[in-house]
Amino acid sequence: MKRVMQTMDGNQAAAYASYAFTEVAGIYPITPSSPMAEYVDEWAAKGMKNIFDVPVKLVEMQSEGGAAGTVHGSLEAGALTTTYTASQGLLLKIPNMYKIAGELLPGVIHVSARSLSVQALSIFGDHQDIYATRQTGFTMMASGSVQEVMDMGTVAHLTAIKSRVPVLHFFDGFRTSHEIQKIELMDFDVCKKLVDYDEIQKFRDRALNPEHPVTRGTAQNDDIYFQTREAQNKFYDAVPDIAAYYMEEISKETGREYKPFKYRGAADADRVIIAMASVCQTAEETVDYLVEKGEKVGLITVHLYRPFSEKYFFNVLPKTVKKIAVLERTKEPGAPGEPLLLDVKSIFYDKENAPVIVGGRYGLSSKDTTPAQIKAVFDNLSQDKPKTNFTVGIVDDVTFTSLEVGERLSVADPSTKACLFFGLGADGTVGANKNSIKIIGDKTDLYAQGYFAYDSKKSGGVTRSHLRFGKKPIRATYLVSSPSFVACSVPAYLKQYDMTSGLKKGGKFLLNCVWDKDEVLENIPDNIKYDLAKAEAKFYIINATKLAHEIGLGQRTNTIMQSAFFKLAEIIPYEEAQKYMKEYALKSYGKKGDDVVQLNYKAIDVGASGLIEIEVNPEWINLKVSAQEKVDKNNDTSNCKTELLTSFVKNI
Repeated sequence: MKRVMQTMDGNQAAAYASYAFTEVAGIYPITPSSPMAEYVDEWAAKGMKNIFDVPVKLVEMQSEGGAAGTVHGSLEAGALTTTYTASQGLLLKIPNMYKIAGELLPGVIHVSARSLSVQALSIFGDHQDIYATRQTGFTMMASGSVQEVMDMGTVAHLTAIKSRVPVLHFFDGFRTSHEIQKIELMDFDVCKKLVDYDEIQKFRDRALNPEHPVTRGTAQNDDIYFQTREAQNKFYDAVPDIAAYYMEEISKETGREYKPFKYRGAADADRVIIAMASVCQTAEETVDYLVEKGEKVGLITVHLYRPFSEKYFFNVLPKTVKKIAVLERTKEPGAPGEPLLLDVKSIFYDKENAPVIVGGRYGLSSKDTTPAQIKAVFDNLSQDKPKTNFTVGIVDDVTFTSLEVGERLSVADPSTKACLFFGLGADGTVGANKNSIKIIGDKTDLYAQGYFAYDSKKSGGVTRSHLRFGKKPIRATYLVSSPSFVACSVPAYLKQYDMTSGLKKGGKFLLNCVWDKDEVLENIPDNIKYDLAKAEAKFYIINATKLAHEIGLGQRTNTIMQSAFFKLAEIIPYEEAQKYMKEYALKSYGKKGDDVVQLNYKAIDVGASGLIEIEVNPEWINLKVSAQEKVDKNNDTSNCKTELLTSFVKNI
């Protein structure tokens, strides 16, 4: 396999993996899945060829139901067909999904899993949408990182073709779909080598065709409906072995381990967490950290959720396990437990000495899930009677489901450098940081990760860019809390958000402001001064607003701040960074004309020269800063008590 590394987000990875096997894509856009179809459309327009040596034919409909009907009809006509969706868009496809599965048509749906509109709409990620389709008959596969999306996306198509059972491949909306990582591309030659062409030919031979007409879509009565429904059993029974085979083949090609259920942790673990998707990356880091400290813990990552295979589950579960916690990114009110918990419990019903099995919820609507929360789940399992039906990551003082979370844990590789940027929606900060990630990912040997948290209204709201760089693959699927570099583009944020309390020893803080050296000391709040002194940090200011106006960029300070970042962060030599920034500025702004490109070139050149260092006074460590002041400014809303929301709930 040719090793080609590229920096991209999860949506692009899914689009790339799917492009190889797709002849027709029936699409309708919905956040956060829309970029998948956009990439496929762009590549097809440029003539990019799939493994059948033709571009994908993309059909955009006027509704999710129309897109699902297109997929169904196209599959019936003998074309390998794919779609991309999320949330309510997926739910609107359910009637067609039953038909596609019932007729054994090998389609694939890639889902950037997203919250459903329940008490409120949310564009952010959890598993409520995909769980609502588990009864349709689709095979369901989960990915937990951008690299896994590339690899498991390939497995999804190979499995669908070989088994005839359609596949729903999902990954977490925003947390994975929009996270940028440096990953290895799947070589289309590998796809050509592994795909079962005989099954493709049989699929084409079964297509609706006037040259060999067949009857489909009949109405059946009680005399045969039951029998024909059960006749599909053999196809579903075969899926786990087919999926396991392709996971093993992909593992051989890539060197990355894939199994229907994958275990990581102590060989003699007595406590195990079971989970799906991006939380597994965080759990892996935490398990490694705890095992190193002598704890007997482990993690089972679910890659094949449907069909749920007892055989492959028990292949990896340590026989020493006494207690299991099943983590779910969903909520099913009124049920005795969430779906994965009930699945796990069901396979232990006839087993002797079955472990204690509890379940809990985490991370709904992309609520951040940290290593400290994972440790809290293991701590709960250490109790004589572990709490079940628990929540972690919030404070529930109404029904008292929440677990107590301890101190912040630092489990990432020490060589990884973390950076945090506070910007204003639509000021270009996010775009500039995406370019920074791609510069470092594509132009150096370093791994890079970028995740961008912002208000759902985006324009005008606060944006937070979480960037990490390191020599090893980055598994931290949670927000940066201990940065070595912090930048703030909006001085008003100094009194609104806790930006600096987690700053690492010797870290750097960059502030864009109109104040001079003396004025800045009068305007910086005491809690910021205290944090800087405590971290023995370096403090810099830049008047990017003034520089942007002088250059002719108006309010667009992003390129100036990007240049200042590369000067201060010392990730790559600044002269190299300048050259790369200009390359990416040309890519980003070339369509707007040479004048705009030249203005950004000037911004890159002045970004470093406009920096002014402000001396951090060690005496600031003696400033009195109340704990409440920190809480009030904390941008982590996990401490927002449910008690405060009860009046709202009553009035829904």
